Amino acid sequence: MRIAVTGAAGFIGSSLVDRLLAMGHQVVGIDNFNDFYDPAIKAENLRAAQAHGGFTLVRGDLVDPAVMAQAFAHGPVDRVVHLAAWAGVRPSIQLPALYQKVNVEGTTTVLEACRAHGCDRLVFASSSSVYGDRPDVPFREDDRVDFPISPYAATKKAGELLCYTWHHLFGLHVHCHRFFTVYGPRQRPEMAIHKFARMIQEGAELPLFGDGSSSRDYTFIDDIVDGLVASVARVEGYRIYNLGESKTTTLAELVALLGDALGRAPRVRHLPSQPGDVSTTYADVSRARAELGYDPKVSMPEGIARFVEWFQRTDGGRRQ
Repeated sequence: MRIAVTGAAGFIGSSLVDRLLAMGHQVVGIDNFNDFYDPAIKAENLRAAQAHGGFTLVRGDLVDPAVMAQAFAHGPVDRVVHLAAWAGVRPSIQLPALYQKVNVEGTTTVLEACRAHGCDRLVFASSSSVYGDRPDVPFREDDRVDFPISPYAATKKAGELLCYTWHHLFGLHVHCHRFFTVYGPRQRPEMAIHKFARMIQEGAELPLFGDGSSSRDYTFIDDIVDGLVASVARVEGYRIYNLGESKTTTLAELVALLGDALGRAPRVRHLPSQPGDVSTTYADVSRARAELGYDPKVSMPEGIARFVEWFQRTDGGRRQ
């Protein structure tokens, strides 16, 4: 198949691109290499793909319909995997208009490109943040998600709704995946695991928001890619899937795991909780197991060890 991947130079995007190429697919990657974090790291993420004869890179902003048209100019596209977005809860509170433009308008541009160019199957990256701050766990796909507590979460909910609308009006087949705190090699530098690893290694004091009891369903990148690949093969109708490990780890436990893997004792400073943060995330993945064969395999201790090995070998992704 020929598969277009938006956000191809990012953490999840580049990991998916490498897997798809290894499976023998043709891949068209779309990315604007923005400065949300160092574009040189993104270039490193795609170094292996760029050397592969089955990969084509389109540089540009997906909000521009002309950029998306370029992705279809190399031949018929069988699937689009739409991963590109401005990510992060806290930055979205400072930059809500930017998040709306890229995440909502950009998704509309992708959907229209699929319709205009005859691609009838899309896989969309949503987020566990759409569930809001809810006490009932684990989170299930049929739970109400009408109360987002950050602009980022609101844009991801809007993306799901837009996907359903194009499914209803134009017969586009869509799988929406709600990712639960993805980590592993190539993780973005500002994300907690990457940021904490660098600070622990440097002996810096970690700023922890809250008392350390907040918990997340951390999901290793290989498990996320497994779920995406399954959807690429099976996308039909309109479905929403949680992709998580279906286990939780507290912030305090995460810091301890990182300290053990790095061989250093973390220094911690507790700060008040931040607006937009939720107390817990926890995925029910029974639907993805039953319909996609999704089976997360990498435990947190193993995943943290694999992340730290990559982090130390590549200086946090600056060389690979």
